[in-house]
This record gives sequence, structure tokens and C-alpha cells, in this order.
Amino acid sequence: MDIGFVDTNIVLDLLHRHELYYEEAQQLFTLADTKQIKLYVSALTIANVHYILYKHLRGDARNVITKFKGLVEVLPTNDKIISLSLASNFEDFEDAIQYHTAIENNIGLIITRNKKDFIHSTISVVTAKEFLAS
Repeated sequence: MDIGFVDTNIVLDLLHRHELYYEEAQQLFTLADTKQIKLYVSALTIANVHYILYKHLRGDARNVITKFKGLVEVLPTNDKIISLSLASNFEDFEDAIQYHTAIENNIGLIITRNKKDFIHSTISVVTAKEFLAS
């Protein structure tokens, strides 16, 4: 079974129904829903997504995330991941946390819309479109 770590932007593409990327995100998470692949996100992703969705959905944001959580496994963000991220050469701290969460959990693939954010990655980084084509 293929496994991948999903960056926050892909989750938002699905839950916020981003016009340009929704279909790819929907196809990706449908594969997870039908148990064809296993997808992971960080705890930070859940917090960030709630923060963004709450601005638009208010109280429904938790319901949306509760349903979404059934599609993925949420990985913890811990002291080691924060320390590694602070010491990393990633420009964006949030991306560093995502990357080190994947690394610390032995996940060899990150699925993101912004591959350039992971130029220092030592593991594979693909877009949802690239993942679906493989």
C-alpha cells in the first residue's frame, strides 16, 4: 500500500474547495477513503486548517475536520520535531515542521502543492497530480 505525508495546502484544497486544485485533492483523499493508500498529516495541519476554516465556517469547522480526520492518521508534533525544524535550513518554519514530522515517522513521500518549499528535502516530494499519475 502506498503511503504519503500530506502537506496542509492539499488538505485546504479539499476542505476549502480550492477551485484550481479541488479535483486532484478529492481524488487523492478518495483513494485514502477506499483504503487504497494511507495518508498522514501532522497535528499542526489540523490546527492550521481549523484556524483557516473557522473564519469561513465558524462552528461547522470542527464538524468538517472531524469527518476529514477519518481519512488520515494524525501524527504528533513533539519537542524533537520542533528542535529539528528550528535548526533546519527551511525558510518556512511550518514547512520544516511538516518535513521533520514525515522524516521522524519514516514516511518517504510528501505530497504538496508547493514542491519548491521542500527543496532541501531528502525524501520524495510530489504534487497530488504527480502522485495520482504514478
